Amino acid sequence: MEGDSVTLHTDVKTNQQEKIRWYFNDARIAQITGDLSYICTDVQCEDADERFRDRLKLDNQTGSLTIRDIRTTDSGLYRLRIISSNSISEEISILAVYDAPEQDQMKRKSVNEGESVTLDPGEVKNLNYLMKWYFNDTLIAEITGDPNKTCTDGQCEDPDGRFRDRLEVNQTGSLTVRNTTITDSGLYKLQINSSNRISIIKIFSVIVTAVPDSRVSSAAKEGTYAVVVVVLLSTAAAAAAAVIYYRYRKSTQA
Repeated sequence: MEGDSVTLHTDVKTNQQEKIRWYFNDARIAQITGDLSYICTDVQCEDADERFRDRLKLDNQTGSLTIRDIRTTDSGLYRLRIISSNSISEEISILAVYDAPEQDQMKRKSVNEGESVTLDPGEVKNLNYLMKWYFNDTLIAEITGDPNKTCTDGQCEDPDGRFRDRLEVNQTGSLTVRNTTITDSGLYKLQINSSNRISIIKIFSVIVTAVPDSRVSSAAKEGTYAVVVVVLLSTAAAAAAAVIYYRYRKSTQA
């Protein structure tokens, strides 16, 4: 039910590291030092994000981060940075939080890196409806009844540059992502606005798997990538959770 907690694990011991830092969309939200001389969470940290006030818990032994009372606005990119005496490693997790009714309608797609994936909403009763595609709540494509007013990625009002020149839309509402990368993994939402102002939401969960022998992404050969999907249920619904986990870790020598 809404208000549940989710824990992002580190798989390390704090006494073996100099610093462990957690970031949400590039804002530092938690930090712990190996000797426990400095610990901060949410608003205590320098680059604090108010949305997490009093909802974060940091494990003193492992540095794992628990988010309490999870909300849909907690969806996004979480980055873990582990600093030891001779190396620096990073791990990325995508946390997608959504209501239970959306879970029932969600479609799942899985492709290998470098392949194309098409997200097809099925039959749309009126092709003159305004249709908007979002990736993790960022507008990436817009489709109208007029082909001249259709936009993708860099042409849209609030584009995400990661998809530049890789998106193709169809007037039926379908979206194709070409030359996929592991960072394309996440939640895609199609919002269909009808003339009577009723919005229909269709959700797709996309997992892009790295191909070890592929030259598409050398960074993908170094590790794994994480997508965590958490279901928020209303009090009237039975408790349930869906977790998709594919971890990306990159290490460098200090």
